[in-house]
Amino acid sequence: MTIDELTERVIGCAYYVHGQLGAGFLERVYENALRIELNAAGISVKQQQPVNVWYAGELVGDFQVDLLVVNRLIIELKAVENLRKEHEVQLVNYLAAANIDDGLLINFGTSVDIRRKFRRYQRKV
Repeated sequence: MTIDELTERVIGCAYYVHGQLGAGFLERVYENALRIELNAAGISVKQQQPVNVWYAGELVGDFQVDLLVVNRLIIELKAVENLRKEHEVQLVNYLAAANIDDGLLINFGTSVDIRRKFRRYQRKV
């Protein structure tokens, strides 16, 4: 499956989860539900996957990815009224630290808001 096909399937699952749960839950509820939906769709997903952050050859910290899909796509989830620029920057930093090229920032607010992010700049064709 190409990364575009994978991304499309993940987005479909996110919309389905929001359609079933609606708005108003904490991020963790949507994270758990999306993991269940992705597994049901036959998509391999790891939840709260740890990633180390290195600087000048030294470990300087770590973080946990909300969802890591087939080791190719990071999903960062929010449940806020509106996404902000710092949410997008956070995901791009996660992509760089994890050495993964593609990510989705998914907000389960009053409606689903999805932003696709890349580790490297990609020109729109």
